[in-house]
Amino acid sequence: MPSTAYSDTHGGDIRTVKQCPPFVDAMTHGFVFTLPCDVRVHNGMFSWDWDLPQPAARMHPRAPLSFHVPAQVEGTPFHADDRVVVKFNSFWTVELPDGWSLFAMPTANRQDLPFQALSGLVDADRYHDVGILFPAIWTQPDFEGVLARGTPVVQCFPVQREPLEYVFEAFDADETAAYDALGRRLLDDKGIYRKQYRAPRLRPSGK
Repeated sequence: MPSTAYSDTHGGDIRTVKQCPPFVDAMTHGFVFTLPCDVRVHNGMFSWDWDLPQPAARMHPRAPLSFHVPAQVEGTPFHADDRVVVKFNSFWTVELPDGWSLFAMPTANRQDLPFQALSGLVDADRYHDVGILFPAIWTQPDFEGVLARGTPVVQCFPVQREPLEYVFEAFDADETAAYDALGRRLLDDKGIYRKQYRAPRLRPSGK
């Protein structure tokens, strides 16, 4: 992705979303579940060749995906009688601290994939003994090819269930002045959000 691109409207090069920290940070937030093997799609059929050893847990899935019938999303914008609803199986379990849930969503800013995962919120501080299954709408019925091992399926991040207290009120004089001051700086100083407001991102620790 280029950092700049020519704009007919502006008559010159402008910055692309590659220079937009919120766009990039959204794509790298949390973690992703990926396909564990190549999945081939041909004539509307899904197939894979995966030499997976017999799992120790008898109820553990051995296929990378399964399916929902269209009726399970009837009454939603995702429903169509000829639309496939796939279900990506997970080969990891997730356990979060008390009071935390796992938010699963389509991978951020990835319109190139032939499917769209459905968003869901799982109380993974309580539900963690089995892997979470991720349903997705197959959005490109004419797709032919291979979804490679490692293709991102869904993006996840922990969220606290304890609600925040919201306050709605009109600006006072100081807040109005601060709004105008920052609005002017955003016009005059390129990259001010990245240089002065974006918090440092730390790599998550793990074991």
